[in-house]
Amino acid sequence: MTQRVFVTGTDTEIGKSQVAELILSTLPYTAVNHGWKPIAAGCEQNGQGQWVNEDALLLQSASTSQWGYASVNPIALPQPIAPHIAAQYAQLPLSVQLVQEHFEALPKQMDHLVIEGAGGWLLPLNAKETLADWVCLNQLPVVLVVGMRLGCLNHALLTWQDIQARGLRCLGWVANSPEPTPMAEYAANLAYLQHALPVPMLAEVPFMATEQERQQWLQQHAQFGAQLLQN
Repeated sequence: MTQRVFVTGTDTEIGKSQVAELILSTLPYTAVNHGWKPIAAGCEQNGQGQWVNEDALLLQSASTSQWGYASVNPIALPQPIAPHIAAQYAQLPLSVQLVQEHFEALPKQMDHLVIEGAGGWLLPLNAKETLADWVCLNQLPVVLVVGMRLGCLNHALLTWQDIQARGLRCLGWVANSPEPTPMAEYAANLAYLQHALPVPMLAEVPFMATEQERQQWLQQHAQFGAQLLQN
C-alpha cells in the first residue's frame, strides 16, 4: 500500500518544495518514491516546448520513480499568479474533480507519494472549491511547513485550525527559514509555536544557500522521510 503525505504551508514561497524534496531524499532509495505537485503556476517552456516549473523539477529530481515530468506536474500554468486565475488565462478551469482525475491516473506501483500543494492551505481552485477540499476528499495526512518570518504565528495557527476542523490528521510541522537572515526573535517565535501547535515539530530547516549545507542537513536527518511516513 502506498504511503502518502500532503505538504502544505502557511503561505507561498516559504519552503514547501524544499521540505517535500528533503522528505523524498530521506526515503529508502530502493523504494519507488514519487513527488507530485498537481498544480504549478509560473511555468516556463523548456527546450522541448514543454511548460515546466522549477519546484516540480526539484521534486522530479528527488523521485526514484522516473516517470517523466507530466507525472510530477500534470497542471502546468504559465502565468506567475494565483493558479485559479492563471488557469483562466490558460482556458483550463480548475476543480477538485480535475485534480482527482490526475490523481487517479498516477501509476499504482509506488511505495511513497509526497504531494506538494500550491500557495497556502486554502488555495482557491475556483469560486467554490479549494485545494484543501481535495485533500479532505482523499483524507491525506498533512505536514505543515511554517515559514519562519514575521506573521508566521497567526498564519500557522489559522492553518492548523482549518486542518483540525476538517478532521484531517496532521503529522506535525516543520520550521523552515526561507530567507538568509533569520527572523527577529527566532527562538521566541519557535518556542511559541512549539507551545501553541498540539502536534510535534518534525524538524528545523535553516536557509541553505549551498549544496554542501543541504548535504550536511541530510546527513544529520537521514531518517527524516522514512520516519515521517511510518507514522
